[in-house]
Amino acid sequence: TAHATAQEAEERTIQMLNLYADFCEEVLAIPVVRGQKTDKEKFAGAEATYTIESLMHDGKALQSGTSHNFGDGFAKAFGIQYAAKDNTLQYVHQTSWGMTTRMIGALIMVHGDNNGLVLPPRIAPVQVMIVPVQQQKEGVLDKAFELCDVLSGFRVKVDDSDKSPGWKFSESEMRGIPVRVEIGPRDIENNVAVLVRRDTHEKLTVSLDELAEKVGELLDTIQHDMLERARTHRDAHTYVATNFDEFVETINEKPGFVKAMWCGCKECEDKIKEATAATSRCIPFKQEQLSDKCVCCGKPATKMVYWGRAY
Repeated sequence: TAHATAQEAEERTIQMLNLYADFCEEVLAIPVVRGQKTDKEKFAGAEATYTIESLMHDGKALQSGTSHNFGDGFAKAFGIQYAAKDNTLQYVHQTSWGMTTRMIGALIMVHGDNNGLVLPPRIAPVQVMIVPVQQQKEGVLDKAFELCDVLSGFRVKVDDSDKSPGWKFSESEMRGIPVRVEIGPRDIENNVAVLVRRDTHEKLTVSLDELAEKVGELLDTIQHDMLERARTHRDAHTYVATNFDEFVETINEKPGFVKAMWCGCKECEDKIKEATAATSRCIPFKQEQLSDKCVCCGKPATKMVYWGRAY
């Protein structure tokens, strides 16, 4: 985007970062740390680069979206001007922001398990898979499609293939479909269906009379629980280091984020990367005073930084 003033450009840069952060947390169920990149890590030529950082299940960090305030540097380099209200020519202030297909990888790495994908309901192409059990028996397949109509408010499908129920269950799990509905002759007789959560494998038996309501509640619960589970994992793998030896030991032995104070010198960033292969992930907007000294050189610290090895 191009803006008339530096303030407008900064506001748009932060607005887009927050949009990406909200999308990650509210839709992908991936918790993020919002912050600013150091001068070493920011986009070359930008005034400032802001980032959202997430933690994968293996303890590696992933830059999940960035938003850059370019100021008027590129406008001056390429002669991009506009006519201001006072009829003078002024240079524009530019921004750039992006989130890429790497988030598909993030989704797999944060939520997946040994059975395959685990998709948050809000992003899942199919939210509910209805699996008829003993579908060769009269009325079972008809009932399955009847339930499909009842659940038409969701992204729902019926697996009416000629595979065995066990095979269908496994495929539904591998594809990460949030809720599986099992319906067989005995269920129909009792006016119930079995709901199975993909994230926890928990089974619930519900009345067919309140199926849509219960499925809706379950999808909301799964969405909430997946975010909280990922947040708990991230917090459990976020450590604090107050001196260099502690920092190196933590990075080497405990995969995850390390929070540590920094003096602001590029030399310390370079030394940390050379010694540990860890980089500064971001200077979080929510600052903490962990100590008065830089974790690397021991000089007075100016910022708390999230560090980590990253993809």
